[in-house]
Amino acid sequence: MNAHLADTSVLDETPARARSPLPPLSVLELALMQEGSSAREGLQAVVSTAQRAAELGFRRVWVAEHHGYRSVGSVAPPVLATHLAAMTSAIRVGSGGVLLPHHAPLAVAEQFTTLASLNPGRVDLGIGRGPGTSDPATIRALRRGADQATDAEYRADLIELLGHLDGRGGTRVLPGADTLPEPWLLSSSVTGADLAAELGLPIAFAYHIRPGNAVDALARYRERFRPSRWREAPYALVSVETVCAATDGDAIALGRPARLAMAAAVQGRGGDAPLLSPAQAAVETLPAELEERLDQMQATQAYGSAETVYGRLSAVAAQTGADELMLSTPLYHLADRLRSLELVTAAA
Repeated sequence: MNAHLADTSVLDETPARARSPLPPLSVLELALMQEGSSAREGLQAVVSTAQRAAELGFRRVWVAEHHGYRSVGSVAPPVLATHLAAMTSAIRVGSGGVLLPHHAPLAVAEQFTTLASLNPGRVDLGIGRGPGTSDPATIRALRRGADQATDAEYRADLIELLGHLDGRGGTRVLPGADTLPEPWLLSSSVTGADLAAELGLPIAFAYHIRPGNAVDALARYRERFRPSRWREAPYALVSVETVCAATDGDAIALGRPARLAMAAAVQGRGGDAPLLSPAQAAVETLPAELEERLDQMQATQAYGSAETVYGRLSAVAAQTGADELMLSTPLYHLADRLRSLELVTAAA
């Protein structure tokens, strides 16, 4: 659903002779909205996904921050994460991520410290800087008329936020707070990896957005990492778009609606693109050049049968050195999303 489409390189998929287990798995949710359904139904599907992910042994479920998209309902990560925490009992919950340029650092610290105090040891604060929208007017509304934040402004806001969390900010965040959220830095570039390393934060790398940047950026992150109160050693979570079904062909067909939404993003109309059903998407055609580009993009991710997806996830983990994989599963039907998670965990 994201319009950051710069790189389409594919990792080497030479099969390993000995099958090894995958790293720990987690889930990224966008709260996809079916055309004609209510927001309540779309958000309840996120709850069902989190609950099933917990049963299957996934480590965490994060919710993204997007604005103004016709088919994406994850607009308020602190609110949605709070509800997910209340509707589950053990799985970690959090943001993937809060887009810090749109928020006051103190407000983010207060929100997530409150959430962590209610759910000790379960809350992650993923922080990013993307616009989260393709609409300049929405950006201006979120930022009260200001332009998109510069690198220097983002860095300053991030340092301020971390200071509020660890008590160095000079402002009382939450009286008596004795547990904190775990801060993460979201990145899809070497620049973000450098910042995560400098501040000693775990990194969540958006391989599902910019796969070609992952190997070099994560190598640099590990090389430059400085231990901090947040993390003594580097830790890299890598997000992968993952659709698992009975056969490779079934996975491609189920992923067609998300493919069409991506095509709309490439064409500059992502915000208005509806999420079609698989049956509707099957009869939609795209220009041959665009289909080829989308084929290249999809090949970098994990689409297919359980065996195919296991191979792709193994390849991503091996070549990026991922300590953890986070699966984004943009499927129209909740049942298909849950089945995809089930098949992946069975294969892992």
